[in-house]
Amino acid sequence: MWQRGFVLTDDSTDKYIDKVVKRYSKLFGLPSQNKIAVYLGVLSLHGGILSILPLNLSLANFAAGLGFGGIFLFLTLLSDFIVSRTSMRRDFIFNLRRCSALSLFSSLIWFGVLLLGGLISSLLGAPELWIRFFFLGFSGALILRLLVFSVTSFAGFGGTLFSSFLQPALVALPVFFMGSTIGYTPEMQLLMFALVSVSVALLTVFVFKYFMDRVGTGSLGIASSVLFKAFLANWTEGRIVPLESFFEKLGNLHDIKVSLLTFRAGEKLKAAIVVPALHPGPFKNLGSSLLPSLIQTAIQDQFGCVVSVPHGLVGHELDVSTQSQTQRVVERIVGFVGSSSSNSTATPMVRSESGDAKISCQIFGDCAFLTLTTAPKTMEDLPPELDAFIVGEAEKRGLSALAIDAHNSMGSQFDLENAVKSFSEASVACLEEVLKSKNSSFKVGASTVVPQDFTVQDGMGPGGISVIVTEVDGHKAAYVTIDGNNMVSGLREKILLAIKELGVDDGEVLTTDTHSVCGMIHSARGYNLVGEAIDHSKLISYIKEATTLALGNLEPAEASWRTEVIPDVEVIGEQQITELTVLADKTTECVKRVAVIVFPAAAVLLTSLLVFLL
Repeated sequence: MWQRGFVLTDDSTDKYIDKVVKRYSKLFGLPSQNKIAVYLGVLSLHGGILSILPLNLSLANFAAGLGFGGIFLFLTLLSDFIVSRTSMRRDFIFNLRRCSALSLFSSLIWFGVLLLGGLISSLLGAPELWIRFFFLGFSGALILRLLVFSVTSFAGFGGTLFSSFLQPALVALPVFFMGSTIGYTPEMQLLMFALVSVSVALLTVFVFKYFMDRVGTGSLGIASSVLFKAFLANWTEGRIVPLESFFEKLGNLHDIKVSLLTFRAGEKLKAAIVVPALHPGPFKNLGSSLLPSLIQTAIQDQFGCVVSVPHGLVGHELDVSTQSQTQRVVERIVGFVGSSSSNSTATPMVRSESGDAKISCQIFGDCAFLTLTTAPKTMEDLPPELDAFIVGEAEKRGLSALAIDAHNSMGSQFDLENAVKSFSEASVACLEEVLKSKNSSFKVGASTVVPQDFTVQDGMGPGGISVIVTEVDGHKAAYVTIDGNNMVSGLREKILLAIKELGVDDGEVLTTDTHSVCGMIHSARGYNLVGEAIDHSKLISYIKEATTLALGNLEPAEASWRTEVIPDVEVIGEQQITELTVLADKTTECVKRVAVIVFPAAAVLLTSLLVFLL
C-alpha cells in the first residue's frame, strides 16, 4: 500500500530553525536610550570616583574622580552621537541606542580594570600604577568595540575603525591633565604602548574573525560574519534584503502545484480554500513566512469572499526564497480564482481512523477534500509523498483529491514514519467510506473574524480566524482555519465541542502554519503555538462568533475544483535551510573555543607590555 520513497530523519528542519530563532531572537534586547544614558552616567561617575579616590583619600581626589567620571560620560555620549550620525548613519543595525549600548558594555570592561587598578595602586602605595591599568582597560574596551563593529555592522573598514577608536581615543585625552593626581605623566611610553595596544587589538580581532568566518566559508562558501550581519539586520530592523540575498544564491527553481476549492452562491464567490504546495517559512518576515495571510488578503480584496489557506502536505523543502517571489506566487494564485466548471452536489463529512491518524473527508462534485490530524497527539509537517499517495488512491476511484495537514496539535515527539503509515491506511478507508455516501445539493456559509487583541507575539497571524460551514442533508460540518503555527494539544477538542453547541455536527480545526509568528518572542521555541499565550475561552468566543455568522449566511452553493502549476518558483530547499541554521551552532561553538584562547592571550600580552613599557 504505502511505499516509502523518502528519507525520514530524527532531527527535523523545524528543530534547527527553532534553535536559530531562539538564538537570534534574544539578540539586541536592549533598554531604551534614556535608560542606557542613565546607566552610563551611574557607571562613569561612580567608576571615576571609586577608581581614583583610593589613590589618596582626600576631597581633591574625590573631586578629581568625579570630574574624570563626568568628562568620561560626556565624551562617551558625544562620541556615540558622532558615530551614529557619521560612520553608522546608513548602517542597518547601529543606531544611537545600539552605539550607546556598546559604549556601556565597553565602559564596564574599562572601569572594571580601573577599579582593580585603583585598589592595587592603593595597597601598594604606588599611585603611578593607575595609568597602567587605565591603558589596559583602554585596550580591552578597544578590542570589544573593534570586534562588535567588525562582526555586526555593515560599515566598511574605515567606518569600523573610526567607530571603534573614537570613544576610547576621546576618553584617553583627560589623562594628559591628571598627572598631579595619579603621580605620573605619560610621555613616550604612552605613545609606544598606544601603538602596540592598537596593533594587538587589531590582530586579536583579525584572528577571531578569521576562525569565525572559516566555519561558513568551509561549509557554504559564505563568511559566517557576513551571514551573522544579515540575520541581525532582519532581527533588529526587519531588513529582508541581506538575508534573502543568501536564500537566492542557495535557491533553486521548482514548478509549484496550487489547489483551489471554491464555493459560489449564484454569481457570487462565497468562499475559497487555497492550498499551494509551498511551505510558509522559514521564519518571521522572510521568504514565504507570510504566504497564507498574503493569499487570503489578496483574494478577499479582489473577490470579497472568505478565504481559508490551510497547510498542505509539504515541509521546509519548499520555502519560497524571497518576498518578491512570494508576491509573484500570490499574484498568480489570484489569477487562478476565476470561472471553472462547478458542481452542485456534495456528501456529508465522514471520518476514518488508523492508529493515531484521524481523517475526515467530504466529496464536492468529484473532489475529495480530506483533513489529516493526529490530535491530541503531536502533529508536524507531512511529506509531499503522502500527498501523492492519497491523490493516486483517489484517482483509482475516479476522484480528484485535496489533502490538508490540519497542523493542530503539539505536545510531545512526532513519529513521522508511523504517522505516514497510519495516514496512508486511514486515507484509503476514508475514501472507501465517503464513496458510500449519498451525493446531495448543499449549502455553504462563511465568515472571517480578525481578533484585534491577539498579536503575532501571542501566536496569531494577521489572517485571524476563518470559518467555512457546509450543510448536506441537514448535516453541518465546519472548517475552522486559524492563522497560526500549530496548536497546543487538547485545544482542538475544546473548539469542536464548543461549535457543536451551535448546531454543528462535525468539523475540523486547521492552522495555516504561518511562520510570521516565529522569532517574535524570547522562548525556547521562538514563537507561541495557538493557545499557548492566548486565553482559550477568549479564542473560542471568537471562533463561536465566526461560526455563528457563517451559520447565519448558509445558502445553496456550487463547488469548483481546480489545480494549476506555477512554473519556476525559486525555493530554498530543506537541506540549504538546515545548513544555514546548523551553521549558526557550528559558528557559536567555534568562536567559544577561539575566544578562550585568543582573548586571554591578548590580555596576557598587553599586561606584559604595560609592565615593561610604562
